[in-house]
Parts: sequence; C-alpha cells; structure tokens
Amino acid sequence: MKNTIRVLIVDDSAVVRQSLSSILESDEMIDVMGTAPDPYIAAKKIKIEVPDVITLDVDMPKMDGITFLKKIMSQHPIPVVIISSITQKGSAEAIRALELGAVEVIPKPKLVSRDFFEESKIAIIDAVKAAAISRLTRKLNLIETTVKEKLSADVIIPDFPVRPTSEKTDKIIAVGASTGGTEAIKVFLEKLTPECPGIVIVQHMPEVFTRAFADRLNSILQITVKEAADGDQVLRGRVLIAPGNHHLLIKRRDKSYFVEVKDGPLVNRHRPSVDVLFRSVARAAGSNAMGIILTGMGDDGARGMLEMKEAGAFTIAQDEKSCVVFGMPKEAIKLGAVAKILPLEQMATLVMKL
Repeated sequence: MKNTIRVLIVDDSAVVRQSLSSILESDEMIDVMGTAPDPYIAAKKIKIEVPDVITLDVDMPKMDGITFLKKIMSQHPIPVVIISSITQKGSAEAIRALELGAVEVIPKPKLVSRDFFEESKIAIIDAVKAAAISRLTRKLNLIETTVKEKLSADVIIPDFPVRPTSEKTDKIIAVGASTGGTEAIKVFLEKLTPECPGIVIVQHMPEVFTRAFADRLNSILQITVKEAADGDQVLRGRVLIAPGNHHLLIKRRDKSYFVEVKDGPLVNRHRPSVDVLFRSVARAAGSNAMGIILTGMGDDGARGMLEMKEAGAFTIAQDEKSCVVFGMPKEAIKLGAVAKILPLEQMATLVMKL
C-alpha cells in the first residue's frame, strides 16, 4: 500500500477502544488518528480531520450508531465499518446499517482463545482495508489486496481433477460475495421468481449476522431465504445462505442436492469461504450449475470458479462499475474463470433466461 489508512474509532467502551486501537495499529498500513466515546465527540474530531474509515458501535449513549450513520451518509459520506456485539437485536441493527451505507459488519473482538482473537483480528483489519478501497473513497489504486499467508480450499476438500459431465440433474446456482455483497445480493435476488433454480450463497459475514441477513431478505423477497442448516435440501425458489463462522458445501443425492455445514480453518482468510462452496458445487453439480461472483475484496472464489467452469458450469462476474470493491470478480476474470461479465442489474434476467 502506498498510503496509510487513517481510522477513527467510535465506541463508548474504553476497553474496546483500546483493543481496537491495538489491533488496527498492529498493521503498518493503518493509523488510528483518534478515538471517540460517542458520536458527538466523533463529529467534533471529523471537523478537525476527516478519517478515511470510521469504525462504529451501534449501541451507544447520547446518540446511537444508526442515527450517527444516517447523519454521516447525508452530510459527509465516509466509509463506515460497524463493529457490534453479537446479539440478535444488535445483528438486526447491523443489517439495517448495511442498508444505510455501512461497508462491513464485524463482531467486537473477544479474548475467548488465542485462535479466536487472531481470527477476529484478521477480520477487523481486512474489513477496514476493504472499506478504504470501497467505491465510496475512489482509492482502488492505493491498496494491495493480495495476502500471502492464507490456506486454500484443499484443507476442506481435497483437490483432484474434475471432468465435465453431461448427466442431467436439478439446476443449482452458487453465489459468492464479500464487501458490498449484502446490497448486491438483495438487488440480484429481488428480481427472481419462485420458479428460479435453488441458490446457495456465501457472503463473508460473522455468525448471527447471517441469520439476521437471511431473515431480512426473506421478509422482502418473492423467494424463500433462510440461513442454511446441515442437511437442508436445495430447492427451486429457495435460497440458502451460509451461516457465519462455518463453511458451506454441496452434496449430491441422486438428482438432488443437500448442504453440509462444516467447521474448519479459515480459507483465503474467511469462514465461510467462497472457494470451498464453489469447489463443492463443481464436484457435485458440474455442468448443471451456475457460478456467480459479486463485489468483494481479495481473491476468495476465483480458483473455485475456475474449477466450476472446467467442470462445465456457466460462470458470471459482476462488472467493475457496479461493484463496491472490484477485487473478487477481478481475480476470477484474471484466472480465465469467467464466461460472462455483467452489470449487477442484468444478472437476474440472464439467470432466468438460461
């Protein structure tokens, strides 16, 4: 990265402010320019110096995070990462924050174990970096998005060549997304009808938040949406969203498909991982599948999409103009894994035609 990301931390807990400062400043690309215990003090600091990214709690005294977010987006749009406690109420508010323009939602770090804390640290740092290169900031040339230290899908599903198959089974659509994906998924799904093939989705999002996200979509769409549970069948007109903190795999039984919800290490720094889902779909469905990769930072999903294409699946990537972060689609395109590049608004129409 050529420039430092300046971050303002807004949280009423002094312990959380200190913890987040320590986490973010452990990365040489990030500089914590200040902290604030409430939105009023944050607003004063923003008048003096405008941060590149704000991390924002939801439940705070004097003014809640949602109200402050509305003010930020209407008066002085700045990329915001919501860092909230994992509760059902907090999750619903966090999903509302995404609808209002927040870039990411992340749970507050907890020192449950060293591994848990390290994974939380990775998620927070990556979320801030993703926010810094979001479409809102127009800084796509400033940050290096590739990370060397990461595991591949091999740790969940052994790698072996897959030949294209012409055997006919139920159709299935696999979707992967990250930063900006919650809104992109909504836009894609709201144009689909109950006659559409079964859909499985990995959206990089923490546990509990995925259930709130699925419930929100289910309340506003024509098709059924639920957080995937182990053994759920992939059905026409039904969307299954990978639960946060678990990988999602597809298994075939005769001519139907079922999901497997599985624990395991981070793959491409994520759990759930798009690569894991896509590889499992390539193995189970082959040419009876369609792969769609949407907005997101990094390269999760690129190799899995190539495997889907090699197995005979039709693959689509979101175009740069409609992406919040043109990272994941870009990497899939570079690998030659994409058959069609489309604006987000055109994807549902093509899917229904195919």
